[in-house]
Amino acid sequence: MKTYFAFILLTFTLAECKKEENPKQDLFINVDSLKIDGIKVSDNSQIFNVSITPQIHVFFDKPVDSTLINTNDIYFSGEIYNNYNYWFSDNSKTLIVKPKTALNSLSLYRFTIMQGKNLGGNIVNGYTAKFITKLDSSDKFPLLSDDELLTLIQRQTFKYFWDFGHPESGMARERNTSGDIVTTGGSGFGLMAIIVAIERGFINRSEGIERISKIINFLKNADRFHGAWGHWYNGATGKLVPFTTNDNGGDLVETAFMGQGLYTVRQYLNPNISDEYQLINEINSLINDIEWNWYTNNEQDVLYWHWSPTYGWTMNMTISGYNEALIVYVLAASSNNHGINPSVYHKGWARDGLIINGKQFYGFVLPLGFDYGGPLFFAHYSFLGLDPRNLSDAYANYRQQNVNHTLINRQHCIANPGKFSLYSADCWGLTASDDNTGYGVHEPTRDIGVISPTAALSSMPYTPEESKKVARFLYYKLGDKLWGQYGFYDAFNASANWWGNSYLAIDQGPIIVMIENYRSGLCWDLFMSAPEIQTGLSKLGFSY
Repeated sequence: MKTYFAFILLTFTLAECKKEENPKQDLFINVDSLKIDGIKVSDNSQIFNVSITPQIHVFFDKPVDSTLINTNDIYFSGEIYNNYNYWFSDNSKTLIVKPKTALNSLSLYRFTIMQGKNLGGNIVNGYTAKFITKLDSSDKFPLLSDDELLTLIQRQTFKYFWDFGHPESGMARERNTSGDIVTTGGSGFGLMAIIVAIERGFINRSEGIERISKIINFLKNADRFHGAWGHWYNGATGKLVPFTTNDNGGDLVETAFMGQGLYTVRQYLNPNISDEYQLINEINSLINDIEWNWYTNNEQDVLYWHWSPTYGWTMNMTISGYNEALIVYVLAASSNNHGINPSVYHKGWARDGLIINGKQFYGFVLPLGFDYGGPLFFAHYSFLGLDPRNLSDAYANYRQQNVNHTLINRQHCIANPGKFSLYSADCWGLTASDDNTGYGVHEPTRDIGVISPTAALSSMPYTPEESKKVARFLYYKLGDKLWGQYGFYDAFNASANWWGNSYLAIDQGPIIVMIENYRSGLCWDLFMSAPEIQTGLSKLGFSY
C-alpha cells in the first residue's frame, strides 16, 4: 500500500513539474478588440483615411507570452507582410504593431491574426481588419489657372474621339476596348466635340470638316431602320451589331443623340463654302429620313425606344419621362417629314403630368423625375445642344431642374450616408459608368461608392464653382491614379480600392461639350439656332 501511494505522489509531482516547464501550453487566448490609429475596427470590417504609418493595437483577454510571437501568423497583406516592428504593453495584454516602412496612399491593406498556436498559447478567434490609407494631398501636377485646366481637360478628353476614332468610319468606339464596335449616340456627342476642338484650336477647320465628312458618309451607308440608326455598328462595314438579341434594329434614343449632333454641326457649317454646303445637304437628308412617327407603334400617344425588322416591337420599351431622353421628343416634334403630334409628348413623355415631382431633397426642390433626381446623365445627354437656361414648359423650368438635380446629387455625396472614402465637396458625382462590379447606374438611391468624373465635370454649366473644385481635386490630388491618355478615367471606387482604366464615349463627350457650354455656350447657341428646333419646341409648348 505504501508503494502505491508513493507512486501516485511521484506521478502528481512530475505532472506539476511538467506544467511549470511549459506553463502556457493550454492557455486559450481571445482577441478582445483591435484599433488602428486609435479607431476600433471590428473583425472583417474596414475603415478609411488611415495614415501611411499606422499604429495597430491588438487587445487580448489575458497576458500572452511576448517572447513567442510568430510573425508569419500575425501579418499584413501585400508588400509589407511581416515587415513590421512590434512591442507589448499592459502586462503583455496588448500587442502594438507598426510597419517598418510607409504604406502607399489610397491603398487597401489587411492586418490578420491567424487562429491557432501563437504567443505561448492558442488564439481562439482569428481576426482580420481591413483599412484604406489616406490621400496623399500633395499636388501631382504643376498648378494651372482654372482656365488653363479646363482647356487641358477638354483637349485631352477630345483625343478619345480624334486619336481613337475608328480609322475607317471616323465614328467613336463604344469604349477603349471595343475594337471595331462604334456607337451611334457617343458619335453624336463626338460630332459636337469636333466643333469645340476647332474653335479651341486643338485641330484646324479643314481637319475637322474632313472627319465630319467621313462620319456623314458612314451614316449614309450604315444600316437604318425606318430612318433610325441602331445602337452599335461595325465601324469598318456599317453593319449593325446587335446590342442584345432582340435589340437588332432601330434605337430611337441613340438616334436622337446623333440627331442632336447633326443639327449642331449643320448650324456650324458655312453654306458659302462648297464642301460644307454639300455636307449641309447630306445632313438634311439624314435628318429628314428619320421616321419618328413610325416609332409611335401604330399611332399610339408615346414613342417606343426600339424596333427590329426581326422581332418587331418585342422590346416593348416606351420612352417615358423623366430621364435622359427629352431630346427624342424635341427632335420628333421638329421633323419636317415625320413629326409627332403634341399629344405624344404630353401623354407619352410627360404622362399627363406624372413626371412632376415637386418634393425637396437635401433642401432643394426637384421639379421632375425620380426622388433624388436619378443619375446625373439625365441632366447632360439631352442638354448638350438643348439649352436649358431659359427653357420652360408646362411641367418645369429646366434650368431649375438641372441645377437642383445636380445640387441634390452633390449634397448626397457630402452627407455621405454610406460612409464612402473620399466623398466630399471636392469629390462628388454619381451617374452611370463602369464600376468595380462591371457597369452600373449610380445615384443617391443606388450608391455603392463610385465617383464618375463626367458627373461633376459635365454639370459645370449648372454648378460652375462646385464643379471646378472637383476638376481641381481630380487633377491635382488624384491625377496619378486618375489621369490618362484620354483625360480622366471613367470612374473609381476608393472604398473598394478600385481605380478604373476605361474610357466610354458617352461619358467623354459630355465633358468636352458641357464645359464648352459653360465657357462660351457654343453648342447651345448652334443647336438652338436651327429653325426646325425652334418650331418643334413651340409646337410642344416650350418657351425658350
